[in-house]
Amino acid sequence: MKKIIALVLALTMLLALAGCSGNDKNVLKVALSPDFAPMEFVDTSKKGQDSYVGFDVSLAKFVAEEMGMELEILPMGFNACQVAVETGSVDMAISGFSWTETRAENYNLSDYYYAGDNETEQVIITVKANEGAFPSAESFSGKKVAAQNASLQLSLCQSQLPADCEIVEVGDLTTAFLQLKNGDFDALAVAKGQAEVFIANNPDAVALSGFEFEVDEAYEANVILMKKGADELTEKVNAILAKAYEAGYYEVWYNEALELAGAGTAEEVTLPDE
Repeated sequence: MKKIIALVLALTMLLALAGCSGNDKNVLKVALSPDFAPMEFVDTSKKGQDSYVGFDVSLAKFVAEEMGMELEILPMGFNACQVAVETGSVDMAISGFSWTETRAENYNLSDYYYAGDNETEQVIITVKANEGAFPSAESFSGKKVAAQNASLQLSLCQSQLPADCEIVEVGDLTTAFLQLKNGDFDALAVAKGQAEVFIANNPDAVALSGFEFEVDEAYEANVILMKKGADELTEKVNAILAKAYEAGYYEVWYNEALELAGAGTAEEVTLPDE
């Protein structure tokens, strides 16, 4: 009788574990860094998973729906998103990533997706008093310009600004924006969509510097990061992206994200990379 009971308990545990495993397999885990409006940020009027909003969130929801899976957003720092993909703790990262050679070497990258002018145009913002004061790259000679580490903007600063321009790497844009207003550096490099959000919410504090980077066509859109070798998943994602593009969803999602980013309950949340 004891053996029978033991076998029944063991079978029950196995079935329970199998059930848990099945549930996990039906959940699409997506990492994002919610400090990058209008791509991904937080609506403070909502709770839990519903609080994450923005273009990339709309895209993640569409990908999950098309795959017949439940979406689970895991918010974390920008660099942490990339590490999470490498280690396999998430299925993918959708967080305003641009294509780079380094990322192409270390991850499976999706086909491009397009979020308005967010990646097509890259700019530098400064304090309101210096609006338009930096019309060229040379204007930043001897100045201090910040950019988020591991970002396209950092790469553009390093390649296009003068050698005597001090480039400051920052961990997140929310803190960097506050530092800009406090005078810790002269300017901040950001995607144009992000610049529009900062300026709309702080019209008396910050403005465009007058300078815009030259952006290679390869960097004018975004990609989804997946683990190297996840070819089947990548193929599915690319098919879903093509469907979204053909349906005209990108423009709709981007306009909705811009509107949300200007709401009083919109907040860019900084999370550590640890």
